[in-house]
Amino acid sequence: MKYVVDKKWLLEHMQDEDVVIVDCRFDLANPAIGEKLYQESHIEGAYYFDLHKQLSAPVSTHGGRHPLPDMKDFQSKIEASGINPSKTVIAYDSGISQYASRFWWLLSYIGHEKIYILNEGFNGWIEAGYPVTQEIPKRQGTSYEIKLQEDMLASYTEVKDIVDNKKKLPILIDSRAQERYLGKVEPLDRVAGHIPGAINKFFEEGLSKGIFKNSEEQKKRFAELNTEDPIIVYCGSGVTATPNYIALKMAGFQNVKLYAGSYSDWVSYEENPVEKEDSSI
Repeated sequence: MKYVVDKKWLLEHMQDEDVVIVDCRFDLANPAIGEKLYQESHIEGAYYFDLHKQLSAPVSTHGGRHPLPDMKDFQSKIEASGINPSKTVIAYDSGISQYASRFWWLLSYIGHEKIYILNEGFNGWIEAGYPVTQEIPKRQGTSYEIKLQEDMLASYTEVKDIVDNKKKLPILIDSRAQERYLGKVEPLDRVAGHIPGAINKFFEEGLSKGIFKNSEEQKKRFAELNTEDPIIVYCGSGVTATPNYIALKMAGFQNVKLYAGSYSDWVSYEENPVEKEDSSI
């Protein structure tokens, strides 16, 4: 078991004292719907983490549309959910895993080792006829000593240096759909395009029917890249890049960072250039 678990495993272990379940369902087009769906029905014992309220900080001039949360605030929220370093944590969303992967990345960033994504998410759980509940678990008190893994995070300055000096390494990977990467459409950000020099690897290509592809399939996705090369992944706002972060780790890449502010942070600086040509290798 590494990075992901299947629904049968969770069904068999959901009552284990060392297992904590986290519901991360969300919809960018309807930010209130995730918590509403959770209140209506969720996997027994699951705590709810909202992308805007718990997994992001308030938006400011720079930092992107979903800045990383204040780590002390995040710490207090996971402590209230009974998470400590010894717990095995299973995160799920509806099924594409971008929000569960955001939680996975954040928990890994503070030093947690036993964090996994539920393949197929809540939709797969329901399709299997597995039990759900409306009961909200009681908040628990625990303690968590944060040990930030700084090598998981790329700063704006680091990305700016790569672009300004036309560096070949680290390799920038844009995780958005190709039409956004090429600047054909841009529904959210100030200007269309991508960070100069970035290649495109749409995050959904790392999954099949809500299930993360295995390590060999992930290796094929990134076959033109050297697993020893440093990689920086980004997307629009640091959410959908996180499944690609996991996919790269599954493929054997060791030096992977997330540019959390992502494209929305990059274009918040009006002087920054963008490209619309395909820079893929």
